[in-house]
Amino acid sequence: MFNSLNLFAQAAEPAASGGALDTVIHAMSTRGVDIGLKVVGALVAWVIGAWLIRMMGRVFGRALASRRVDPTLSSYLGTSLRVVLKILLVIAILGIFDVETTSFAAFFAALGIAIGMAWSGLLSNFAAGVFMVILRPIKVGDFVHAGGVTGTVKEIGLFVTAIDTMDNVHTIIGNSKIFGDNMVNYSHNEDRRVDCRAQLAHGVDYKQAIKILRDRLPGLAHVSKTMAPVVEIVEFNLAGPVLCVRPYTNTSTYWDVFFATNALIKDAFTEAGFATPETHHQVLTKAA
Repeated sequence: MFNSLNLFAQAAEPAASGGALDTVIHAMSTRGVDIGLKVVGALVAWVIGAWLIRMMGRVFGRALASRRVDPTLSSYLGTSLRVVLKILLVIAILGIFDVETTSFAAFFAALGIAIGMAWSGLLSNFAAGVFMVILRPIKVGDFVHAGGVTGTVKEIGLFVTAIDTMDNVHTIIGNSKIFGDNMVNYSHNEDRRVDCRAQLAHGVDYKQAIKILRDRLPGLAHVSKTMAPVVEIVEFNLAGPVLCVRPYTNTSTYWDVFFATNALIKDAFTEAGFATPETHHQVLTKAA
C-alpha cells in the first residue's frame, strides 16, 4: 500500500511543479506588462516635465530681466524655481509606481514651514517686492517719500528698494517697510503746486504786494500758463502779515520754480521799497 502511495506522489509531483511554474510565468507576464507601462509612463512624464520646467525657467528669467532685476538675484531665483519643480516632478513620478508620497509631502511641508519661520523677514520683503513690481505704486526715477525716506528712487528690487535722498545719500529700505506704510509719490501727477511764503511788515500795503506778485509770477520760466498762481494772506505774526505764494509748474521743474519764486519775492519787494519786516517788542519797566 505504501508503495502505491509513493508512486502516486511521484507521479503527481511533476504535475504540481508544472502548475506552479505556469502560475509564476503568468504572474510575471501580467506584472511585467504593468511595470513596463509604468516605466514608459515615468519616462514620458520625465521628458515632458523636464521640458516644461525649462520653458518655465526661461519665461521666469525673461520676466525678471524685463524688470531689470539684479543678474545674481535673477540666477538664484531661477535655479530655486527649477529645483522646486524638479522635486515635485520626482514625487509625481514616484506616484506612478504606487510609491507612498504622503511622507515626502509631509517632509517638504515641514521644511517649508521651518524655512518660512527662519526667513520670515526676507519672505515678507520678497512678497512686498512682488506686489510693488506688479502694482507699480512707485517706479525708478520718481521723487517719493517712502519708508520714512524722501528722495529719488534709483532701484526697486524683490527684497529692497534704493533711494537717493536730497543730500545724495544712497539709502536701502526693505520692501515690507515701504509697502506697509504710506507712500507719497511727488512725481505721479504731471503738475504740482509750489508752496512759498512772503513775510510783510506791518506798514506794507498787502493788497499792493499781492498784485505785484500775481502780475510777475506768470513771467517766471516753467510756471504754468493755464493755472493762475495763488497769492493770499495765510497768517499773521509779530512781524506782520504772511503771504502764501503758490505758482503751479510741471513736476520735473518744481525746484527750479521754487527757488526762482523766492528770488522774485525778494527782488519785487525791494524794488517796491517795502520796509523790512521787524519784530517789535514793548518792554514796560516799573519805576523805582
